[in-house]
Parts: sequence; C-alpha cells; structure tokens
Amino acid sequence: MKIGVLSDTHASRIDQLPTGLVKAFEKLDMIVHLGDYTGKGLMNDLKSLGEFRGVSGNMDPPSVQEELPKLDVIELNGKRLGLVHILESQSNIGKRLMKGFEGVDAVLYGHTHAPENKFVDGVLFLNPGSASGKFPALCKTYGIIHVAESITGEIITIES
Repeated sequence: MKIGVLSDTHASRIDQLPTGLVKAFEKLDMIVHLGDYTGKGLMNDLKSLGEFRGVSGNMDPPSVQEELPKLDVIELNGKRLGLVHILESQSNIGKRLMKGFEGVDAVLYGHTHAPENKFVDGVLFLNPGSASGKFPALCKTYGIIHVAESITGEIITIES
C-alpha cells in the first residue's frame, strides 16, 4: 500500500493546495490528514479522492473536530499506524508517544510544520510538514508511507 500523508494544510478547499500534490494523491491507496484543515470542505474534498482517514488539529473548526477524533490507530497489511496532530513536546519523542500508541509500527503526527522521517526503537515517526508551506515551514512538503512486509516513509518536497 502507498499512503499519502498531509498535515497543517490550513486550507478550507482542495483547490487551495498545490496542483501537483492533488494529482499525486489521486493515485494513492489511501490519504491521511493529520489535522489543521481549517475547513470541512477540504476534508470532504480529500474523501472524494479515495480512501481517507484523519484526525483533527488545534486550528480546526468545531465541524471538523466533531467528525474526526484527536487520535486514531489504523491497521493496514498487518501494520498498525498511530495518527495524532499535536505533541506536547518534541523531546524524547519515542518514549512519550509510545505511551499513547503501544504496539504500533508507525506514529504519524503534525503540528510543527517541520517534516521528519525517522525510526526510533524500531518505530517509524513521520511528520509530513505543511503541504501549503505555512509558516514556520521552510517549504511545501508531504509524506508517503509504504506499507508492505515492512513500513517505510519518505518526505516529498512540492515543486509547484
């Protein structure tokens, strides 16, 4: 499976996102958004592209927060992925996050607008950054998760 991961788009509609990103996401097996849509329209637009999972963020309106959980765990091809928007602290990320996501193979998170893709104690931690490049992001990015016998992630920089 190939999963597109977004966060911190701060957009209310899909046409506010880079065209290249939307075209790439039409070809994926699943789309995951980790919060801060800032509009329910974007959530609905992403759902129209295919299979969708998401969590709400701190900047989302009540309509999004009522529909999406603050954290979730999904299972794909026998792998468990934890989804969350906000972390209280970036220090000691592995141990602190694992308290909420015992037994997961990956933790996908957002909020910082800073992309990250690393393994800590055998668990993939991926933050896709901000697909719209909202400050303090240095550029527009998103993540791709590959789920097969193993799980891997990559950060994609959006050129257009």
